[in-house]
Amino acid sequence: MRNYAKESAIGILAALLSVTFGYFINIGAGIFTVALFVVVYMMATQSNKQVGLASLKNQKESVIDTITFEQVGGQLHVKQELREALDFLVQRDQIAERGIRMMKGILLTGPPGTGKTMLAKAAANYTDSVFIAASGSEFVEMYVGTGANRVRELFNKARKQAKENNKKNAIIFIDEIDVIGGKRDSGQHREYDQTLNQLLTELDGIYHNTEVNILLIAATNRKDILDEALLRPGRFDRHIEVSLPDKKGRRHILELHAANKTIHEDVDFDQIAKDTYQFSGAQLEAVMNEAAIYTMREGQVEITRDHIQAAIDKVLLGERNNREATDEDKLRVARHELGHAIMAEITAPGSVAQVVLTPRGGALGFVRHTPTTEKFLYTKTDLEGKIMVTLGGSVAEELFYGERSTGSKGDFDQALQLVKTMVESGLTSIGIIDSSMMTADRWNEITNQVLDELLLKTKQKLEEQYVIFDQSLPQLMEEEFVSGDNFRNLMWNNDLN
Repeated sequence: MRNYAKESAIGILAALLSVTFGYFINIGAGIFTVALFVVVYMMATQSNKQVGLASLKNQKESVIDTITFEQVGGQLHVKQELREALDFLVQRDQIAERGIRMMKGILLTGPPGTGKTMLAKAAANYTDSVFIAASGSEFVEMYVGTGANRVRELFNKARKQAKENNKKNAIIFIDEIDVIGGKRDSGQHREYDQTLNQLLTELDGIYHNTEVNILLIAATNRKDILDEALLRPGRFDRHIEVSLPDKKGRRHILELHAANKTIHEDVDFDQIAKDTYQFSGAQLEAVMNEAAIYTMREGQVEITRDHIQAAIDKVLLGERNNREATDEDKLRVARHELGHAIMAEITAPGSVAQVVLTPRGGALGFVRHTPTTEKFLYTKTDLEGKIMVTLGGSVAEELFYGERSTGSKGDFDQALQLVKTMVESGLTSIGIIDSSMMTADRWNEITNQVLDELLLKTKQKLEEQYVIFDQSLPQLMEEEFVSGDNFRNLMWNNDLN
């Protein structure tokens, strides 16, 4: 009989090794799983300890600048409407006697830089309230439930600080509320849906008493994407549009930011307000700040008109660069910009502020326009005039060189946008339509129709003013600058007019 002792021993040894190896593999997998869980837990804990809303319980009381409504430039109707809404907090007893429900929220909408945050700070000082500020992005995290928890902490902190300071009111300001207040769809549940649900619950005040009145002030420039449940009365009771300041408002803002600076007597704030058409409050502040920097750079004390004009150009287009064009390119750019300027004076007399041949940002030259009157409604003729101004540069190149250049790309982008506005406003030959139902081919067809017609008109106008190019070019090429007044004198006092 065969001896199986050796084979048996080998088999037993192999079995022991297999069991032992598998045991250690299982132990290793278990240790790895536990370690991974610990790492994830520590990351989540650490995330909740970051500065900002993540640790509201341990965050110190907010310290805000003392800002009054008088320090917020322009926006007279906005401040008046906001004061009226804030009186609900100031005159609590009178409100209660008349059976008026306390206001829960105020929504500030409008373009960036119009002063929404400053208005919220002024509101806190006006009502003598605790003020806590946050950004919508601070509520969104990858961990489910974190955003909702931060909303609870935010409102709890407001109540706690109000009680500690013996105040009956607290104002919470949330900037960029569209981050957490966007419309909810019927798709997969999202983490920030929980955040929005918690915010709605806090606004309703279901689980809290009325010892402390909390007013939520939120800001956004995308009101159209906010959830309807957030916008309804009882949550955001007031929707206040904070628009770009008008000329009077711009002058007020400029004077406020000039108060701590030394201004030369040649500075005319009325003219500067006119030159900064459609500037926001933030841009106007930047203009005065950049003007002060130019003053310091030149070793001067007083800010002059030239400093402010240079600052306006910088805010609009960027810093002046040292890029040097060839004489041929410089001449082409000069004719291009004169084409814009001529069409601007034809369609809107008195609107050219200056023609500049100095490279700034990505532009080799530019024409700055200042409308004689501020318009808020535009007719078909108005929009066609604007399109002809944008086409003036490329048409001028075609007149002198027989072809266009890449310098017209930005002009064409503006023209296309203006055509789109005309179509959506029912100001074209196709009448009133639903633009969302138009195919790409139909868009191209109507766009080409409008632009071809206006290109022909622009060419006819520039051919009639051909002599203006010859009269304006020497000064523009030599000084790289022609003021609006000088350009108009050259244009309207020539022998052809």
